[in-house]
Amino acid sequence: MQKASSSICLPEETIQAFQRDGAVCIRQLFSPAELAVLAEGIEANLQQPSPRAKVASQPDDPGWFFEDFCNWQQNPAYRALIFTPRLGQVAAQLMSSRQARLYHDHLLVKEPNTRQQTPWHQDQPYYNVDGMQNCSMWLPIDPIPRAATLEFVAGSHCGPWLMPRSFMDKQAKWFPEGSLVDLPDIEAQRTSLLILGWALEPGDAVFFHMLTLHAAAGVGAQRRRVFSVRFLGDDMRHAPRPWVTSPEFPGLSADLPAGAPLDHPLFPLLFPTEAT
Repeated sequence: MQKASSSICLPEETIQAFQRDGAVCIRQLFSPAELAVLAEGIEANLQQPSPRAKVASQPDDPGWFFEDFCNWQQNPAYRALIFTPRLGQVAAQLMSSRQARLYHDHLLVKEPNTRQQTPWHQDQPYYNVDGMQNCSMWLPIDPIPRAATLEFVAGSHCGPWLMPRSFMDKQAKWFPEGSLVDLPDIEAQRTSLLILGWALEPGDAVFFHMLTLHAAAGVGAQRRRVFSVRFLGDDMRHAPRPWVTSPEFPGLSADLPAGAPLDHPLFPLLFPTEAT
């Protein structure tokens, strides 16, 4: 695999691993120059958070966990990475999809000594989309030791959907209480589950299905800046919810009825491109 090439053909075993396990690591997908531009965009985002930004750590946490969403339209550095032609191509291959659309971007920064964990969860129950051809990229621009990396329960993307809860107070703010199966105690079952996770260097990217159970620990003395991008494949459809999704897309239901393909300016086509 060539680093930072304009086009990429993934090994078949990588695609099969994604389909089987719901998560794969692709080494050195991005060049140092691309990461330097992304780092500038992250710093600009931190200096000027959007109205969607939130602090995801407790006030007494010695560190600080910051998140922000859906900034690609205002952040040229984010656009530069998201619209890199090979990125949509990689996503389409992993999803076994003819097309790949952008769903949204997500910045996650854990400053040094943040003890706030990211608890075990699936992403898709928080969203306003249905379908199975999807994936997310988790791209750190700092080295990530195995102890602080994102972990996955292999095969959990095959279902079922599990109850989404708020990370801080465990409230069922999305699906009504009792309407979905509650999350099992993953930590108590670690020895009987296949838990995937990779130590990562800048340029490495992890891709995972939106239903794959995943979690991350707090961090030690090193900063952890991560840029995540979500992708939609051929079978993904709009699923309006009677509650506020995370992230929220205000007014989208007026443009797209339930069950409609997500062909909308908010979700631009990344692959194929006109140059493909």
